[in-house]
Amino acid sequence: MGNLLAPLKKFASNKHTITVLGVLLGVVVLFLGYQWRVNQAISPVRVYYATRTITQGETIVAEDIGETQISSTVLNNMNNVVTDQNDIEGMMVSFDAKIPMNSYFFQESLIAPEEMPDSLFSNIPDGYTIFALSIDNMSSYGNSIFPDDTIDLYLHTNDGDSDGKTIYGKFIKSIKVLAVKDGNGNNVFRDRDNIGAPEVLLFAVPEDLYLLLSKAIYVGMEIVPVPRNSSYSTNPGETLVESEFLKNFILAKTVQIPDENVEG
Repeated sequence: MGNLLAPLKKFASNKHTITVLGVLLGVVVLFLGYQWRVNQAISPVRVYYATRTITQGETIVAEDIGETQISSTVLNNMNNVVTDQNDIEGMMVSFDAKIPMNSYFFQESLIAPEEMPDSLFSNIPDGYTIFALSIDNMSSYGNSIFPDDTIDLYLHTNDGDSDGKTIYGKFIKSIKVLAVKDGNGNNVFRDRDNIGAPEVLLFAVPEDLYLLLSKAIYVGMEIVPVPRNSSYSTNPGETLVESEFLKNFILAKTVQIPDENVEG
């Protein structure tokens, strides 16, 4: 038996043999590692797509969601694709987005229902109400005023004297736009491939400011929306009446109703 093992011991103790075996082992390890990486790259991953075109403001239901598989390599290049159906169903399409049929669901196209601009109307603070300002394409600066923008409101009228001098100045500063509506009450940005014609800007304002703005409209004054730059919306200030002169000018043309406690 010893004579049989002697050649094997001699073979194993040979330096060239050890080198060859080490090289072979390294090749095997590299090959197995390569195979593992390839399998990881091409292994299918479950993703979801839209079974129909879904436009802004629509709630996504189970019937709108199809399932397919793509390689993990492709998915790694699209890290904003939503891969959990629970994060899709029940969400709404964002006000500035549209999800075409057969398109994947991307994070930036989805928004929670409570975050949609229209849903804010039912959650405005106590003592606030909605003020609607009529606009058109020109006064909206070519439809350049968007929900959540912070803008200023200017006032245009004349002094009422015989010479009819024009009065124009900043009236309300730093007021947030809740929605931009068309004539049918739809958000004009519900379909970005077919943007509607703007007709109404909506704001949530305290009762005293609502009365002041409404009085200005009813006595024939013009409220002019004026957009600002992006930082004005990113860092909004407090909504304030900018001009006491304009405020008093409006109040002088209307009757102040005294507060009354009515018991019924």
